[in-house]
Amino acid sequence: MKKLILLLAVFSFIAFSCGSDAKKASTEKEVYEKTKESLKEKEEKSPQNFLFVDGHDKRNLFGQTVIKGSLTNKATIAVFKDVVINLSFYSKTHALLETDKETVFEVLHPGESKNFKTKYFAPKGTDSVALAVLGAKVVKE
Repeated sequence: MKKLILLLAVFSFIAFSCGSDAKKASTEKEVYEKTKESLKEKEEKSPQNFLFVDGHDKRNLFGQTVIKGSLTNKATIAVFKDVVINLSFYSKTHALLETDKETVFEVLHPGESKNFKTKYFAPKGTDSVALAVLGAKVVKE
């Protein structure tokens, strides 16, 4: 009789412990999915915090300022497209001469970088060009 009670106790302990592992796994998955969704919302809300632009400029034979650069998506989930870049043209004394907006029509997946090139007739006296990301559209999957 004692063996039977002991055997039932061991069996019920094993049965209850297996069930809690399944509940724990489903709870962990739910928490992971919620965290993933909140991270995606955060990334989609402010693309300028996750998109980075780097580049340089030079003059061509026609007097145009050629700007070559690369865009990088540092987000972990969000996919962006049609990135809007602000171009600021500065003089030798660092006075702002003009600003323009340029849209780069590319799709950027998480961790991806894309190169771009654009040409401008910069204002007279331009010494340097600064680049900054203003925003982008979110790709809904």
